[in-house]
Amino acid sequence: MQDQKCGSTLDQTATPEKDAPQKDHAQVQDYYGKQLQSSADLKTTACCDISAMPAWLKPLLANIHPEVLSRYYGCGLVCPPLLEGCRVLDLGCGSGRDVYALAQLVGASGEVVGVDMTDEQLAVARQHQAWHEDKFGFANVRLLKGYIEKLDELDLEPGSFDVIVSNCVVNLSPDKEAVLRGVERLLKPGGELFFSDVYADRRVPAAVREDSILYGECLGGALYWNDFLRLAHASGFADPRLVEDRPLAITDPELRARAGNIGFYSATYRLFKLDDLETACEDYGQAVIYRGTIPNHPHRFDLDAHHAIETGRVFPVCGNTWRMLKDTRLGEHFDFIGDFSTHYGLFEGCGSSIPFGAGESSGDEAPCC
Repeated sequence: MQDQKCGSTLDQTATPEKDAPQKDHAQVQDYYGKQLQSSADLKTTACCDISAMPAWLKPLLANIHPEVLSRYYGCGLVCPPLLEGCRVLDLGCGSGRDVYALAQLVGASGEVVGVDMTDEQLAVARQHQAWHEDKFGFANVRLLKGYIEKLDELDLEPGSFDVIVSNCVVNLSPDKEAVLRGVERLLKPGGELFFSDVYADRRVPAAVREDSILYGECLGGALYWNDFLRLAHASGFADPRLVEDRPLAITDPELRARAGNIGFYSATYRLFKLDDLETACEDYGQAVIYRGTIPNHPHRFDLDAHHAIETGRVFPVCGNTWRMLKDTRLGEHFDFIGDFSTHYGLFEGCGSSIPFGAGESSGDEAPCC
């Protein structure tokens, strides 16, 4: 988690709507820049990744400076496979744990750019930048101060990133739509947003949104999951894919009471920038065969929470999944069967089903409206 915005001076003509983002920015800057000194200061499990650490990640974290590790506030794992040589952007990079892990994965031929708004967090990341360069044997990290809602104001070329990541940060943004629009603008065709964040099982009421501690702990700004999907669709990402999720616990009794009955979840999504994706999973009679060649995934590749693709096995897929595998950096690791010449209706293997009744006509049809 970390953060993403820098404050600006309020003008005397500012409206409440104009004031709100700046107040949110200042609030988050204070919480993550001054109130929190390490992950031990957190009052919930929202901004704390407790999922099982994969074996391949442990040596990468061992190469990261202890102070950087101690100021990690993420809620998930934002290191998708096949990053070597990629250009990666980390939104809300904070003290840089994910940046320096990703830097090792992209290697000397890749680049990682971190964006954050909090001076104290960036100071930690920058203080140890040369240390990490010596440790890795190459320099491939760039750190920028700025708003993640205003990526167009930074020195970032449109369509230049293979992957954009974020770890428990978008919930802190007062303008999530602007964040997703900026991401879509910066991704290459076939690129992806791979990010972990906090979601709610209902729309968060004002009392929770305006609670400074709940907001800082990544709960007050959490989107209702269905609103996130709508926002993703409107921003050009037709088929967001859930990778993993877990329920969150509010460990402080007083904060738990203030949050009421809302259920909060940490979830990781991947959103591909592919123009031809459809809003539903359509069946074109296609299938894929995984070659088992993605590093650390010799026996199975999990595209998302619903697609565990075993090596060597013919695996039927919808048109969207076929494109996500074929028209991205994943393509060379699969064999592809079929095309888009024949449509067979809805692909029910993705969890959807036709809405109409399946019974035979009785001759007593209802009149037309």
